[in-house]
Amino acid sequence: MRELVSDEHFSVDGTLLEAWASHKSFRPRGGSGDDGDDFHGEKRSNDTHVSATDPDARLIRKGKGKEAKLSYLANALMENRHGLLVAVDVRHASGTGEREGALDLLTAAGVKVGATLGADKGYDTQDFVAALKQRGIRPHIARHTKGRRSAIDGRAARDKGYATSLRIRKRIEQSFGWIKTIGGLRKLPLVAMSKVRGWVTWTFAAYNLIRLGGIGEWWEPSPT
Repeated sequence: MRELVSDEHFSVDGTLLEAWASHKSFRPRGGSGDDGDDFHGEKRSNDTHVSATDPDARLIRKGKGKEAKLSYLANALMENRHGLLVAVDVRHASGTGEREGALDLLTAAGVKVGATLGADKGYDTQDFVAALKQRGIRPHIARHTKGRRSAIDGRAARDKGYATSLRIRKRIEQSFGWIKTIGGLRKLPLVAMSKVRGWVTWTFAAYNLIRLGGIGEWWEPSPT
């Protein structure tokens, strides 16, 4: 989808896709024991356990207080003018996967110096913002102001187009909602990274086709 890149303003986000594997399939690695069907109270992690149903799935929770599920991580890069997705990435779910995936997406899409990138607070880290600046990309990232210092300083937050980027970047969430409800990816129908990656990419492509039909209704000037 690289040829769709026609704007210098982008947004990125990631979402967890529930794997076709249950908690009961999450067994000790190397067959060194069996948790049995009653695993409550047992300490289990991706380092010590693996799903017998889908070894590429990873146990991860969406947030504090949320149930941990076997999942994959899908990342997407959107150009802001038309809301089309220009690059998609599927990888093992991890705590740093969204930021690592975002950098890979920028490379895959050939995003050039001077572009802006909108993202939510999860991307507001010193390392990620520094990586963007090293590439000459202006970070239009929502500031994380509770409990720690934001990597986005006040001057950057006052940059022309910053507020517009933060408003437009929420549009990428529509693609995630579509692939999970209309596209049927709320729970993945396939197992193994190669098959999941292909299925997710085709589903995002279908979203782009639907989106193309409504561009005239959704067009909004990009930030400058």
